[in-house]
Amino acid sequence: MTQAALTQHPAPPAPAGPAPAWRGLVSWSLAHSGWLGPIGVALFAGLLRFWDLGHPDAFVFDETYYPKDAWSLLEQGYEGVWPDTANTEVLADPQHIPLTPDPEFIAHPPLGKWVIAAGEQLLGLHPFGWRFMTALLGTVTVLMLARIGRRLFASTLIGCTAALLMAVDGLQFVMSRIGLLDGIQMFFVLGAFGSLLIDRDHARRRLATAWPNGDRVRLGPRPWRITAGLLLGAACAVKWNGLPILAALGLLTVLWDQSGRRWAGARRPWRSMLRRDAGPAVLAMVGSAAAVYLAAWSGWFATSGGFDRHWADGRAGRSTASLLGVPLPQVDLTWVPAPLRSWWHYHSQMYDFNTGLSTPHDYQSNPWSWLVQGRPVSMYWQKPAQGQQGCTSADGCAVQILGLGTPLLWWAACFALLYLLWRWFFRRDWRSGAVLCAVAGIYLPWFRYQERTVFSFYMVVLVPFLCLAVAQMLGAMLGPPGCPPRRRRLGAAGAGLIVLAVVGCFAFFYPLYTAEVIPISDWQARMWFTSWV
Repeated sequence: MTQAALTQHPAPPAPAGPAPAWRGLVSWSLAHSGWLGPIGVALFAGLLRFWDLGHPDAFVFDETYYPKDAWSLLEQGYEGVWPDTANTEVLADPQHIPLTPDPEFIAHPPLGKWVIAAGEQLLGLHPFGWRFMTALLGTVTVLMLARIGRRLFASTLIGCTAALLMAVDGLQFVMSRIGLLDGIQMFFVLGAFGSLLIDRDHARRRLATAWPNGDRVRLGPRPWRITAGLLLGAACAVKWNGLPILAALGLLTVLWDQSGRRWAGARRPWRSMLRRDAGPAVLAMVGSAAAVYLAAWSGWFATSGGFDRHWADGRAGRSTASLLGVPLPQVDLTWVPAPLRSWWHYHSQMYDFNTGLSTPHDYQSNPWSWLVQGRPVSMYWQKPAQGQQGCTSADGCAVQILGLGTPLLWWAACFALLYLLWRWFFRRDWRSGAVLCAVAGIYLPWFRYQERTVFSFYMVVLVPFLCLAVAQMLGAMLGPPGCPPRRRRLGAAGAGLIVLAVVGCFAFFYPLYTAEVIPISDWQARMWFTSWV
């Protein structure tokens, strides 16, 4: 072969050897980092929550109500009456269940107890069984938050940071390890928020194809908005404070539609949103929420023994009402089926109880103190003497479950919320506005009930959004991608120190979250304020 031919047709390169295995692993990890990080944080959270979940072998705080109500729903379809000795009998012999068929007045809808009942159906009526579902949902919520944060901020790092912060928040940790309702409600609320984020992204993609005719485009079916409505209906069917959250997130999603149409070139985005989006939004969210709420009462409707189940039987079906003290004429309601009238009467009694509860409690607190954890709730307390329960201290020991959010996290969240307010007001940052809207819907309605007996652990529903706020603030500390490297290094060091401090604070208070036996002096060292005692 001539030299010219060799130049035109060079010999093929020698085959390269096999790529090192670590390069393939790194490439695969980078390609799947959007799931690997969140799953890793969720596994860490799950290990914390399921470890020794059956301890203490006791009814902790309001577990004296909800796990037994859940078992009653399984057995009877409605909540029955338990004797005063039921707690002792159940713990002594879970096979002996002293449930009676008499109906019990219950202040909350049944869905949260049905969720607890799922764990009891699988594992039985004992502490691990009635805590299983709250621990599972508490773990899944950490995974959801990582993915939601990633979608909201377009950053896997910020999403995983928010999830890690929630994994080590003391209040969310405690509420994931006891059979109460508020952690279940948190799961549904966060799921609804994430569903609306997905709906927003899908709507923006459709609007992008319509520019500059954003006034005319129809967004078509929106299954993720319906999903959000279903989840918010479930939140209301756990506790009624889900209703203002439904209103807040419903307002948020239609405002996103308005801004999306303006972004797509609409000349009259408000008018276009009201004509094309507001009605379907109300139908999708409120309609689906109402359907879930009604379905949650299926056990009460399907059986005949529930409280007030036959209240309307034999009654005339007329109602009286007043408006600003002026009597209104009687309304004939005989056309409404008796079970629905009985159900409505039951709800009126629930409303009176929930809005009028003012019985003093040692650990009640005012909503003004909740963000700074001014008065956490002691949910379990024992003081064993030396030689009892493994106590080796001459001064005695303490065993406690304290519903205390990790203090450094909550205090950082107070500054983060102020930062988000600044971002939203002066920079028109929609992400900050989304988090603040959820915070407002969860937190602000409680200020209406200054005289009601309320507790700080209700704010477990707020924890995911506080963690998103702190994660956003930490992300801002890193600086934008184009800033000088030294600025990035300093920002990363500062943000990392804050995260490490929060993790260390959680570890310090860990014995008070898990009912460990500790010397009384160690317990006193953790009572940073007299209001915590």
